[in-house]
Amino acid sequence: MSATAGHADGVKSPAERLGINPGMVVMEVGFGDDCDEELRESVVDRSGSELVDDDSDEVVDVVLLWWREDDGDLVDALVDALGPLTDNGVVWLLTPKTGRNGHVEPSDISESAPTAGLQQTSSISASKDWAGVRLVAPKAARSKR
Repeated sequence: MSATAGHADGVKSPAERLGINPGMVVMEVGFGDDCDEELRESVVDRSGSELVDDDSDEVVDVVLLWWREDDGDLVDALVDALGPLTDNGVVWLLTPKTGRNGHVEPSDISESAPTAGLQQTSSISASKDWAGVRLVAPKAARSKR
């Protein structure tokens, strides 16, 4: 199946649910053994290129930020995720679902995002074990960057 082909049964791939399109550059931050391989492979297949490491100097369209409760300061991680983003870029904050090891309380996300200069626009079930929260810089902030 090509990177642009849809699923015959009408079900979107994990990458399509994240809004990944062919040609997008996607950075991955916080990768670990617990990350969802199917989601990662879907993003690579859909974008048409490998995921960019967080030590890259590339400007990216999307940052996939895998985050667990004990990973440190979420505000700092979100601010760092903004650095390589294009003006219309998106941060997908991926956290373990409720009941999974490393679960992050939704209140922690809703408090951290505005402090980092981001606003939450939607949330999805990204995979069996991971939830995704879509974060963007408000339009006024993007025009100042």
